[in-house]
Amino acid sequence: MNTIIERFDKIKLNIAKTKPAQNVNVIAVSKTFSIEHIKPLIDYGHSHFGENKVQEATSKWSKIKKKNDNLKLHMIGKLQTNKAKDAVKLFDYVHSLDSKKLADALAKHQISLKKNLKYFIQVNIGNEIQKSGIPVGELDPFYYYCKNEINLNIKGLMVIPPNDNNSEKYFKSLNQLSKSLALQDLSMGMSADYIEAVKHGATFIRVGSSIFGKRS
Repeated sequence: MNTIIERFDKIKLNIAKTKPAQNVNVIAVSKTFSIEHIKPLIDYGHSHFGENKVQEATSKWSKIKKKNDNLKLHMIGKLQTNKAKDAVKLFDYVHSLDSKKLADALAKHQISLKKNLKYFIQVNIGNEIQKSGIPVGELDPFYYYCKNEINLNIKGLMVIPPNDNNSEKYFKSLNQLSKSLALQDLSMGMSADYIEAVKHGATFIRVGSSIFGKRS
C-alpha cells in the first residue's frame, strides 16, 4: 500500500479515537508537491486539498478539477487582493479572509464569475504584529459586514496559533468566539497539533507533511 495512503489512514484513525462530536475534514496540504505525488490520495477518493499560492494552484489543479467534480480546493495561505479573481475562479474555500479590502474584492469577483465560495475568517488570536488576521476586538463587526452587507458565505473561523507551545489555549478561545457568532465550522490544527484542535471542535484540519512527507 502507498505510504501516503497509510499516513492518511493513520490520521483518520487518530481523529476517530478522539470521538469528535462533528465530522472532521482533513485538508491535505499539497503546496510544493507535484500532482504526481498527490495523485495516489486523489485516486484513493480523498477530496479536500489545500494550497497557499494562487499561481501554483492554478497550474497544478485547473485541468484535474475540470475532470473531477468531487475535488474541493482550499486557499489556506495569505491571499493578495490582486489575486482574488483567480482565487474565485479556482478555489472552493478561502480560509484566509483577513481584511475588508479582500472581502470586497472577493464579493465583486464572485458576482462577475457567478460563483459562491465558502469562507473562513482568519483571526489573529495572539495579536501578533507579523501575522495576518482580524483582531479579536474587530471580529464581530467584520463578520456582520461580510455576511449581511456583501453576502459572503462565512462558514467559520480560522487560526494559526502563536508558536509558544500553547495551541490548546488558542483553540479553546477560537471555539468560544465561534459559538458567540453561532458558526458551524472551525479551521484549526496542523500536523503537530491537530489532535488538540479536534478535541476543541475543529471541523477542518490542515495537514501536509504528516501525509505527504517532508517538503524539499
